[in-house]
Amino acid sequence: MQGELTGPDLKAGIVAGELREKLVGHFEGEPVLLVRSGRDVFAIAGACTHYGGPLGEGLVVDGGVHCPWHHACFDLRSGEAVRAPALAPVATYDVEVGDRIRVVRKRVAASASLADRRPPATGPAGRIAIVGAGAAGAAAADMLHRRGVNATLIGVEDPVDRPNLSKEYLAGNAPEEWLPLPVPEEVERIRKRATKLDAKSKSLTFDDGTTRSFDAILLATGSAPIRLPIAGADQPHVHMLRTVADSRAIIAAAQNKKTAVIIGAGFIGLEVAASLRARRVNVSVVAPEAIPLARIMGDDVGRFVQRLHESKGVRFFLGNGVRSIGPASVLLNDGQSIPADFVVMGAGVRPNVQLAEAAGIRVDNGIVVNERLETSAPGIFAAGDAARFPERYTGNSIRVEHWVVAEQQGQIAARNILGDRTAYTHAPFFWSAHYDVIINYVGNAAGWDRYEIRGSLDDRKALIAYRRSGLAVAVATIFRDVESLEIEAAMEAGDNDLVEQILSR
Repeated sequence: MQGELTGPDLKAGIVAGELREKLVGHFEGEPVLLVRSGRDVFAIAGACTHYGGPLGEGLVVDGGVHCPWHHACFDLRSGEAVRAPALAPVATYDVEVGDRIRVVRKRVAASASLADRRPPATGPAGRIAIVGAGAAGAAAADMLHRRGVNATLIGVEDPVDRPNLSKEYLAGNAPEEWLPLPVPEEVERIRKRATKLDAKSKSLTFDDGTTRSFDAILLATGSAPIRLPIAGADQPHVHMLRTVADSRAIIAAAQNKKTAVIIGAGFIGLEVAASLRARRVNVSVVAPEAIPLARIMGDDVGRFVQRLHESKGVRFFLGNGVRSIGPASVLLNDGQSIPADFVVMGAGVRPNVQLAEAAGIRVDNGIVVNERLETSAPGIFAAGDAARFPERYTGNSIRVEHWVVAEQQGQIAARNILGDRTAYTHAPFFWSAHYDVIINYVGNAAGWDRYEIRGSLDDRKALIAYRRSGLAVAVATIFRDVESLEIEAAMEAGDNDLVEQILSR
C-alpha cells in the first residue's frame, strides 16, 4: 500500500556521508530503501510485499531487512522474500557509489518462483507430496518451485490468507482478491483427501481409493476447530471459523442479523468480535475464564484487551459457559439468557494427526519432528499446526498454531526435503488485531511464571516480557515494532544476554 513519497530523490542522490545504516527515499515515483552493509550499498523497494509494511522502519540483520509489521525478511542483494509471511520478492535497484550515492536504474524483478531457482543439493528431484494446502503446504510448494522442483499439492481447498478471515476480510476492510495465496501453475494439484499413509513405501491412498507413491512427503495437515458438545450447537446459525466458506457465512449472517454471541475469549474469538463490531453487530462474548487471554498474556494485558473491546460496545459474560443454544438466544450456565441471532464458536483447535498416527509415525500432541522438521519416519516431514518441534531458544518441544510459523516451517521443510539440512531456528511469532491495536508476540511463554511491563498499555506503547525460571521466553509488544524484531533476532541467535540488554533499555 504505497503512501506519500518521503525522503530525498535518490535519482539526484545524497551525499555519501548521509547514509549510515538505512535511509528511505524515492526513485521515479516509487519508495526506495537504501541500506549500507559494510562497504556495500543496496537499494530495494521500500514496502513489504505482504501487507505493504514500511521496510525503512524495520531491522537489518545478516544481509536481510525484516519488516516491522509481520516480520517477513527480504534479501538485500536479490530482493527475494526469504522468510514468510511475504512470498513475493521486492524490486532491487542499481546504485552508483562515490562522493554521492545515486540510484541509477530499477532492475527487472525476478518472479517469486524464479528468485532462487537452483538445483537441489541432494535428495529427491521430484515426486514430492505435500498433504495439506494451508499455510505450511502452500509455502512449501512455493519454496520447492523456487528451487526448480514442482511438488504435488494435495488438498480439497485452495490456499488462502487465513489471518484475513478473522481480521480485515471479516471486518469488511479487505476485498476477496486479497484472500488467495499464489500457487505456481506448474504445481500439480490433487483435490482429494489422503486417507491412508504407508510410511515405509511413502505411498498415499485417497478418498476415491486410488494410490500414489512419492520420494518424500510433507505432512501439512493443520488443525481442526473444536465444536463444543453444547445442546443446539448443530443448528445452521451456529458457526465455526476456519475456512473461507466459514468467514463468508459469518459475513452473510452479519448482514441480516443484529446480535451475535461468541463462545470463547481467545485471540480468534476476540478478533471476530472486533470484526463484527465493525459491521455494527451487537456482540456478546461468553467464556469460562475470569479475564480474557490471562493464561497466555497475563491479567494486565487481558484486562486491557477487555477494556478495549468494552469501549467498542462488546459485552462480556466471563466465568460462565453456555448450557444450550436456542434459535434466537443462548442460555448460560448461570441461567441468564442473552439474545443471539447467530453464534460463533471459538473454542480452539486440535491438530490433525490421524494420518500420521495410523501410519505408525510418532505422535505426542502433534506429529513429533526433529530440528529439521523430519518425523520418526525417514523421508517424511511435518510442518505447521500439526507439528511438534524443538524450539531453539528454550530447548522445549512445543506445538504452536501461528500462521507465520506454519509458513516458515513449510519453507524450511521444503529446503530440507531437497537436502539442505537446515535447522528450524526461528522464534515463534504471531500478531493479533483488535480494532486499531496490534499485538505482536515473539517466543513461546507456555508455563510462564511472571511478567514485566515496560511502557504503558493504556497509552498503547508497551512491551511485556514473560519469564519462566528467570529466563525471558517471550515478549509481546504494542507499537514497539523494532524492539520486537531485535528480540526475535537475539532469541534466534540464542543470545539471552542480548535479550536482557534490549529489555533493560
